[in-house]
Amino acid sequence: MLTEIVDYFETLDPVLAAFYATLFTWGVTALGASLVFLFKGMNRALFDGMLGFTGGVMVAASFWSLLAPGIEMSPGEGFVKVIPAVVGFLAGALFLFGLDKILPHLHVNFKMDEKEGIKTPWHKSILLTLAITLHNIPEGLAVGVLFGGVAAGFDGATIGGAVALAIGIGLQNFPEGFAVAMPLRRQGLSRWKSFNYGQLSAIVEPVAAVIGAWAVMTFQPILPYALCFAAGAMIFVVVEEVIPESQQSKYTDISTLGFIGGFMIMMTLDVGLG
Repeated sequence: MLTEIVDYFETLDPVLAAFYATLFTWGVTALGASLVFLFKGMNRALFDGMLGFTGGVMVAASFWSLLAPGIEMSPGEGFVKVIPAVVGFLAGALFLFGLDKILPHLHVNFKMDEKEGIKTPWHKSILLTLAITLHNIPEGLAVGVLFGGVAAGFDGATIGGAVALAIGIGLQNFPEGFAVAMPLRRQGLSRWKSFNYGQLSAIVEPVAAVIGAWAVMTFQPILPYALCFAAGAMIFVVVEEVIPESQQSKYTDISTLGFIGGFMIMMTLDVGLG
């Protein structure tokens, strides 16, 4: 089944393939958000485990799908070879750092007086949605950059690797949709509005994917930098957003085990398909 999916994506235009792949990740987010129609509450232990899983997937994807290929396709030897990775990684982290300071948002399980970004009177529903949107920008960009790298013919960039990354991101998007929708439902929003805000958090992924694929195909020399840029952005999100959210209750061991599980699954997908 997975092999057939990879074969199908090989027949597509790279930008279109990136778009389709991130439509899938967006759809999985919507699927997670749809749980608000079935459940009245959220099991905290399960939720922390899913947050940990999200972090594990993102860290594994950052290395196996982005940093390692980015270093492999960089020219030169020794310290020269790692320069694109260092520059791209730092730029990605600083980009998300800037967004984190500017974009108003509120993390799941945090109180309103702990919201971040510029001061705004926006409702909690919008702030929660924007917090998850921060997670999704580098994820969509990473998928697009990989598909663009395949089109550009770079060694180390494969359709299998790009599909594996999309699948891994889709898996960890499931709890993210739920993470937005359920708290909003508890705040008194209707099930339909809660669902809409939950799925809306991932709408940025197809946009970022198309931009990433187009940029790499148009400016091919930037690919190693772009891969590591996405990795730096994702690692920033994990350390700044995901891990603190998963450590807010007594279920820290469960979130840690979730992280290990997510890392192993993403590593397996990338090595198996890439």
